[in-house]
Amino acid sequence: MSVRRAADTVANMDKKPLLLALRAVAIVGTWLISACTGHVENGKAPVDQFMAALASHCGKAFAGKVTVNEPSSSVRDPFEGVQPVLHVRGCDAPTRQIHMPLHVGDDHSRAWSFTRTGEGLRFRHYQWRADGTPDAVSDFGGTTVTPGTAVLQKFPVDAESIRIFRDIGLPASLENGWTVELHPQQRFSYELSRPDGRVFRVEFDLSRPVALPSASWGDIPAVAVPAGLPAGGPAATVGP
Repeated sequence: MSVRRAADTVANMDKKPLLLALRAVAIVGTWLISACTGHVENGKAPVDQFMAALASHCGKAFAGKVTVNEPSSSVRDPFEGVQPVLHVRGCDAPTRQIHMPLHVGDDHSRAWSFTRTGEGLRFRHYQWRADGTPDAVSDFGGTTVTPGTAVLQKFPVDAESIRIFRDIGLPASLENGWTVELHPQQRFSYELSRPDGRVFRVEFDLSRPVALPSASWGDIPAVAVPAGLPAGGPAATVGP
């Protein structure tokens, strides 16, 4: 082997570890960017993928069960001994807003709502009395602060909800956080959690639709949706 050829071989050997290191840095960098910004698939952000998956269940109702309710309490829980039913029905503009009444036996006072914002996704709880008037605790929730994924979105309590909880004297709720997980045609789960150990989780079986429930006791107010978001598709066929 010539001196020059031997020198080239040594030089190439010295470069290999550096090239491998640079490649590893590039892979990790790509992963970190993906984790921070959310994976865009077919031109859709994670929140839009989530909304599209949720919209695929429009017009249907699903039975659920409480899987976690901690800590235990001496006060009877309204979900105890009752099978909740979730109705995905407010789908006039499913890329922008979807409403989901929650029925607990003969109690038709609750509903959840997802609204696309310019930055992410807004999640609200609405509650009514039997006469249709808003409950004292209503229109609260959170807004995403991270991209999330197509199957999981997190909603820390927002400033508006903190004000509501302070006004009505619910200090524990000032640190609420909600996590929603969606596996199309399989499972939808809702979880409330707090640093004090409070965890409430209910899961709905999306593989087996059930009979549509009665109408909710109230109507979710229309919410202005920022311009420039994906246009809603045709109105979905929904139940009462």
